[in-house]
Amino acid sequence: MADPPGEWAPEQGLRLLPTLEQLAREAGRLIMDVYGSAFEVQAKADRSPVTLADERAEAFLTPALQALHPGWPVVAEEAASRGEAPAAARTFWLVDPLDGTREFVARNGEFTVNIALVHEGQPVLGVVLLPVGGRLFSGVPGQGAWEVPDASPGSARRPLRVRPVPPEGLHVAASRSHGDEAALQAYLQQHLPGQRVAARVTAGSSLKFGLLAAGEADLYARLGRTMEWDTAAGHAVLLAAGGSVCTLAGAPLRYGKPGFENPHFVARGVSLPPG
Repeated sequence: MADPPGEWAPEQGLRLLPTLEQLAREAGRLIMDVYGSAFEVQAKADRSPVTLADERAEAFLTPALQALHPGWPVVAEEAASRGEAPAAARTFWLVDPLDGTREFVARNGEFTVNIALVHEGQPVLGVVLLPVGGRLFSGVPGQGAWEVPDASPGSARRPLRVRPVPPEGLHVAASRSHGDEAALQAYLQQHLPGQRVAARVTAGSSLKFGLLAAGEADLYARLGRTMEWDTAAGHAVLLAAGGSVCTLAGAPLRYGKPGFENPHFVARGVSLPPG
């Protein structure tokens, strides 16, 4: 029996996950068709880049998600940039059809498809796909997080869990295209003064959340502008793997904010001290 429009029940997450993973892979194939061509790059009103891949992936995902549950609005990046996104609701989808367009343009492979479901301000379901190679992260907070390492037929799903801090110290993830080294150093000195940083892990897009969930990094401080569709899917996966995403004041990062813009935030493994 179908759930009433607009209603969400936690047990829906595991039922929806395989469908969302398949939708992400279909969007990834559309993106890769463009990736292998001589595509053009245009600039949006905020001067961020957009390509045919962003537009094709969103044109596929939006109606697919609307058909999946008509009672849940779809807030997607490109529609929002045109002023066409619906208002946030108690339960709604947040979609970035191609997170990391700068990485796509640079052809470094570090771009993702992000699909998240938000309920009462919290991400309750997330899928993050790297179209190059096919690595996929997914999760339902309270139910579990998983990774499929690549798109090969024999690639097995494995559970994800954040790790304790390694004896040698933190592995800190940083944005490839939006890093602020001085701000990151100031944050680490103020909030984790006794914690040694053993390595920096540089990556584009929401891949950084996947690395935290997979125990390949321990902390990611984003001290710059992001939008909700950039973070919601990775946030859900990290929560499901036992991590957290909080504002600099220590409050959980929430969704459905006016303008869909995030404050600065810190994503971390569960074993790290708060603050």
